[in-house]
Amino acid sequence: MQRLWLNCHAATMAGGRYSIIEDAALVSRDGLIEWIGPRAQLPAGEYAESHDLDGAWLTPGLIDCHTHLVFGGDRSGEFEQRLEGASYAEIAAAGGGIASTVRATREASEGELLSGALQRARQLLSEGVTTLEVKSGYGLNLAAERKMLRVVRLLGEMLPLTVRSTCLAAHALPPEFAGRADAYIDQVCREILPELAGEGLVDAVDAFCEHLGFSPAQVERVFQTATALGLPVKLHAEQLSSLHGSSLAARYRALSADHLEYMDESDVIAMAAAGTVAVLLPGAFYLLRETRLPPIDALRRHGVAMAVASDLNPGTSPALSLRLMLNMACTAFRLTPEEALAGVTLHAARALGLHASHGSLEPGKVADFVAWQIQRPAELAYWLGGDLPKRVIRHGEEITHG
Repeated sequence: MQRLWLNCHAATMAGGRYSIIEDAALVSRDGLIEWIGPRAQLPAGEYAESHDLDGAWLTPGLIDCHTHLVFGGDRSGEFEQRLEGASYAEIAAAGGGIASTVRATREASEGELLSGALQRARQLLSEGVTTLEVKSGYGLNLAAERKMLRVVRLLGEMLPLTVRSTCLAAHALPPEFAGRADAYIDQVCREILPELAGEGLVDAVDAFCEHLGFSPAQVERVFQTATALGLPVKLHAEQLSSLHGSSLAARYRALSADHLEYMDESDVIAMAAAGTVAVLLPGAFYLLRETRLPPIDALRRHGVAMAVASDLNPGTSPALSLRLMLNMACTAFRLTPEEALAGVTLHAARALGLHASHGSLEPGKVADFVAWQIQRPAELAYWLGGDLPKRVIRHGEEITHG
């Protein structure tokens, strides 16, 4: 069906810039954008439906390209412990940290995991998120990782969201493999990844390259397996120390390397050459009260695309608002509002390998967009919390209005 959307302004985000069209009109047909431009240049024709957007600002549908929103249990108690002076290492030694989420996730039924994940995903959807990435990594064995990834697939079937599934089996060392990291990586490469990829549950493969996670050599084995399976890779890198995981990711032409507080200029140069996206995660930076910033100036200077994501997870970034991450990216990391918006639209799409079809308002792309009742696009990064009036359109169909 052909629909006309008019009486609006558009920040198309073409090329990663606002690329503003004043007094715009947009034509969608069968879920795609057929035409967008100034209303005065609207091609003559008859439309099955016409929608007056009451002077709203259009942006692409928001994209959260890094989340861990499928999990069991709750770690708010650890938040209290950290505020009372306990270190992450002390909490982990007492059975907390990722290990506690692994226990709770393994014990939870698929239905219980789905119920919690739906609640969290709906929070993001209510803010204008139309595309979402979700990682596994709290199962750490074949059965539990499969259970998580089945829930990820169900989210995409049950909600009006495009959901991408990432296998993060190399997230942490499961307790049954204590002291045997290489043996666990063997299992990831020989059993977990091939089985889950063969079942169609995996769109990409991730790993945690860190002294608390896995070494670059171990991560490279995971990347080699993913490559052999025809799957793109991503990487948690340089969050707590410099292991040059981002350079390793670049060698494998990873879709993205994420966190990046401790990367150096050589890593930036490698990512620029590979076209690997830098995914900035200000929620974890804030909650952990980190002080070392990602090298934003170097990323700008070398032309590395910067995405912004919630990193929604139970331990270090219980962030239910991608719009709040826009503000944090501006205030903590010194991005401009334009860069931040590009980070949750076009560059986030690039971090998921979807930039040919998502992330900007251009003919031929999916008709995912949000009509915001705001005065200028910078307001999306300006307001702290609250629900901005909006209409959310996905595949040319309005899904929320309020």
